[in-house]
Amino acid sequence: MRTPAIMGITGRSGAGKTTLVVRLLAALGARGLRVSTVKHAHHGFDMDQPGKDSHRHREAGAREVMVASGTRWALLHECAAPGEPALPDLIARMAPVDLILVEGFRAALPVAIEVYRPDVGKDALWPATPHIAAVATDAAALPLPPGLARLDLADTAAITDFILARACPLPAPAGAA
Repeated sequence: MRTPAIMGITGRSGAGKTTLVVRLLAALGARGLRVSTVKHAHHGFDMDQPGKDSHRHREAGAREVMVASGTRWALLHECAAPGEPALPDLIARMAPVDLILVEGFRAALPVAIEVYRPDVGKDALWPATPHIAAVATDAAALPLPPGLARLDLADTAAITDFILARACPLPAPAGAA
């Protein structure tokens, strides 16, 4: 596999994207890969808690607040302009790894696997999303067009193999030459 690389995990809400990502992290780690994730949040989120020192720093106007301990650190960055940050710009802030799994950011992905479960009752994304290279599904008979791989959603090893074969190089950050 080319390194560093990216693979999207996309699908409708409730399809099982996060459950699959958790399984893939274990499988990819067992194969010796260093893997990070980027998770898109459709709604505003806050990892900080009112009353905590870091929250008070942000409320007072800090553009970035880093919280660090002996076991982890987190950087909270306030976006100056409204709108979504670009995926390549976010990835550029991350430490180097072998592979980044991206959950969400559907329109910004160079390649993705769609998690699709008909029982969820929502339309598939693949008919209108050209960068979807495979559909991981629990449907025994799901008709797919030629060139779109069908993966058994329960077969983590096969999905891992697909990712290792099809992950793409990371996109360049905005303004990179």
